[in-house]
Amino acid sequence: MPDILIHGGPIHTLNPQQPLAEALVIRDKKVAAVGSAADVREELHPGYEDISLAGRVLIPGLTDAHIHLLWSGLGRQNVDLDGVRSLDEALERIRQRAVQLPEGAWVRGHGWNHSLWGYRWPTAAELDRVTFGHPAILSRKDGHSVWLNSRALELAGIAADTADPDGGLIQRDERGQPTGILLENANDLAWRIVPPPSTQENQQALRDIIRVCNARGLTSLHIPEGPDTLATLQILKAAGELNARCLFHLPYRQLDDYIALGVRSGFGDDLLRIGGVKIFGDGSLGSCTCHMLAPFAGSTTNHGLPTIPEDELYAAVGKANTHGIAVTIHAIGDRANRTVLDAIEAQRRTPPDEGVVLPALPNRIEHAQHLDPADVPRFAALDVIASMQPIHATSDMEIAEELLGGERVRWAYAWQPLQQAGAVLAFGSDAPVETPDPWAGIHAAVTRKRQDGLPPGGWHHELALSLQEALWAYVVGPAIASDEVKLKGCLAPGMLADAVVLGADPFTASPDDLWQMEVEQTIVGGRTVWERR
Repeated sequence: MPDILIHGGPIHTLNPQQPLAEALVIRDKKVAAVGSAADVREELHPGYEDISLAGRVLIPGLTDAHIHLLWSGLGRQNVDLDGVRSLDEALERIRQRAVQLPEGAWVRGHGWNHSLWGYRWPTAAELDRVTFGHPAILSRKDGHSVWLNSRALELAGIAADTADPDGGLIQRDERGQPTGILLENANDLAWRIVPPPSTQENQQALRDIIRVCNARGLTSLHIPEGPDTLATLQILKAAGELNARCLFHLPYRQLDDYIALGVRSGFGDDLLRIGGVKIFGDGSLGSCTCHMLAPFAGSTTNHGLPTIPEDELYAAVGKANTHGIAVTIHAIGDRANRTVLDAIEAQRRTPPDEGVVLPALPNRIEHAQHLDPADVPRFAALDVIASMQPIHATSDMEIAEELLGGERVRWAYAWQPLQQAGAVLAFGSDAPVETPDPWAGIHAAVTRKRQDGLPPGGWHHELALSLQEALWAYVVGPAIASDEVKLKGCLAPGMLADAVVLGADPFTASPDDLWQMEVEQTIVGGRTVWERR
């Protein structure tokens, strides 16, 4: 592979020792030289490839530190209800899909948001009218609730006498009959009977969604999903078709199996490696199932829902960490975040037995959306990564005001206080809950506005970040989280040659326009994986 010279435009390296450069040389999948155009040319080997930026801009490759990759890819083949403003419009989209399906096929979809429908939950009876006898399952925008029709309820064996599972809820009407809505762990009652996609469908779904990610400048992905995703990623890697570096978080249910096999966080290589074990601590804000210290506004009893018993959470953290596996724990409510921090602190205070292998990767909290101010400094004190998704703030601001209100929203999506307290931020999208476009997230992080410019001045703008800080959380923070700071995090000699060519300079662009940033070329290990034609 010949040397590659990139020059002719500003290069923002994110390297504090050399933040801006004129030219860069790539050799053997890594950065070989960075600096002035004259200096780097002296490092070139004969026969090099010349890439002129022609005034465009180069930055390090971005990371999505929380993306449900296979779910996102497969979802592109199903009914898309994201942003649908009325139940009638949602039902019409579902009807159009159902009439195209062969007999017995499932109607699948994602993205409905009942907060856009006056906070009224949809029902199985409404879904029955447009699904023509097909079983139907449609996940809410946050993935923490599913909407079933009567045929799907029947196939899942869900009836009036079906007990709620631990950490889950079957929504019922005044007569005790299931309405068609399942929440949290009750979702598994339905998903277990939905036919899985084929290996070929999984491969194509991952190819498609990785290309979407590459087209927006993503070169690395942190993925909390199931065994099918890991198996498919390995197939793509073996075929030379894996065009993003992947950190895969192991599902909690198989923790004992990983320990028995000797699997450890950090196992793998710079293209595919093992992260932590993904554990759910609570639900979501939109489904009113995130676990809160005080009840939701307008209620005296609803504190949300823990999805794992506290004693089991403590035991899981201890078991994983003492066998070299980091924990990656979903926590949205302030009580859930406190409980997770307490569990990690308890484990750190326990003297390790002789021969214990501690994790190479740090522990993480995924989302960390709503915090009590007393818990903010604990992230840094306990070396816990705050893996957050900026676009959740601008998507959720109305419902956060509605359900939390008052002083509590001042500690919602609190990126700036966490950073000031020394926490490491690692930003992502939570796609398909939100768009996988990192520039939408960067815009939200910097402005605390939606793409229509609202609200003026930004929603609690005192919690926002600068552009430099936001990019750090999409580049450096994830590298710390994956224990790859010697390979990723900036464009410097010896680092992996993962980079993005942009059509404009984000550092001179208006913050309100960041979501429109155009990606011209995406490079992974010196190889162009996407280019605007």
